[in-house]
Amino acid sequence: MESVKESLRRLQLDHIDLYQLHGFDPATPIEETLYALDNLVQQGHVRYIGVSNWAAWQIVKALGISARLGLSRFASLQAYYTIAGRDLERELIPMMQSEGVGLMVWSPLAGGLLSGKYDREGQTAEGGRRQAFDFPPVNKDRAFDCIDVMRVIAEAKGVSVAQIALAWLLHQSAVSSVIIGAKRPEQLADNLAAVDIQLSEVELAQLDAVSALPREYPGWMLERQGEYRRDQLAQQ
Repeated sequence: MESVKESLRRLQLDHIDLYQLHGFDPATPIEETLYALDNLVQQGHVRYIGVSNWAAWQIVKALGISARLGLSRFASLQAYYTIAGRDLERELIPMMQSEGVGLMVWSPLAGGLLSGKYDREGQTAEGGRRQAFDFPPVNKDRAFDCIDVMRVIAEAKGVSVAQIALAWLLHQSAVSSVIIGAKRPEQLADNLAAVDIQLSEVELAQLDAVSALPREYPGWMLERQGEYRRDQLAQQ
């Protein structure tokens, strides 16, 4: 409570629009955390609450507790998501779309890897963050396969590879907002221009084909059972 009040004082604000927990605390009961967050909302210090880097089961558990106890519920998840890192599509995105939780994407260019300035040997002509800090973890072969396709689309549209990577995210229905991080004004301008890029169905299909996740259980079983049930209904 006191840290929030101190933040408001430093920011010269009377409330925080969105207050997010940066990670899951295994040492504190979720109920205790939710009571504290609800107190902040009820006192008007915070409008909405959210989390970052939580698993789907942790968020669903918290949403259930909030509903049972009549507490403020999580409105957002800040998570890593890129065309080369679509892991959260397995559990998190279906959960969020089902429960009405918004997705804020961090590191949308995978720490600069998807900017188009790196080659398969990890070299870049102008230097970059990835050379000093190789994070977040990325399957490099998979990422460069994506970059190869994005580069063709970017050249055809006369835009940058980074803009295509960001535009792909903005075309995903689960994405509420994208958090960009630029070192120079020209990088910021380039990133912001991604909002004006429209990807065609053909281009989206090409990007999906090169970046789609390999099928895993229970996903392939759910898909199989769903197809079987739809066939049953179609025959009635």
